[in-house]
Amino acid sequence: MIRVMVVDDQELVRTGFRMVLGAQPDIEVVGEAADGAAAIETLRTTEADVVLMDVRMPRMDGVEAARLICASPGSPKVLMLTTFDLDEYAFEAIKAGVSGFLLKDVPPPELISAIRSVHAGDAVIAPSTTRRLLDRVAVHLPAGDALKRDDDTLTAREREVLYHVALGLSNSEIAQQLQLAEATVKTHLGRILAKLSLRDRAQAVVYAYESGLVTPDRSQG
Repeated sequence: MIRVMVVDDQELVRTGFRMVLGAQPDIEVVGEAADGAAAIETLRTTEADVVLMDVRMPRMDGVEAARLICASPGSPKVLMLTTFDLDEYAFEAIKAGVSGFLLKDVPPPELISAIRSVHAGDAVIAPSTTRRLLDRVAVHLPAGDALKRDDDTLTAREREVLYHVALGLSNSEIAQQLQLAEATVKTHLGRILAKLSLRDRAQAVVYAYESGLVTPDRSQG
């Protein structure tokens, strides 16, 4: 059973999510909150696997709440919800450690699939969406001279895999580009995440941009 907590300042939205999710045999809504601060308070006494988190809320917004939740060991996965496509908060949300980013009007089957994927340890931000997001916020990234490189941390092959991940390629596409088995690409990505202490693919993409491995014009640094 996947335990879900719903965080949104609109009671009608929470009710709608609760009805949709409660109809699933493998999902249980274990709590809800009207803002980020209340969510953190509730999580002290309620065990959840996935938190559906609205972005814009009073007192404490979703990004700050997600940052605090994700910083705790054994914390639930956070799936961020917004009414705006490629919301300006999305980049900070990914950096904060959220495992997914969806529009509030996502069809119920996609929402349910996203919750299951996040619970399984996957990110639900499509590579192409992540790339468009980062292109949009690239102007807010540090200048090239200010970027930190970790060339000694990753092997040449791992940097190559990370570069292609950041360009929005899937594991199968990377395997084809680099003439590797898809399982080998997955192994490399797992090692990249472990070495850089990253939670998932989405944070790996952010790291690639911030480290200078990928620049907004997609030239390799």
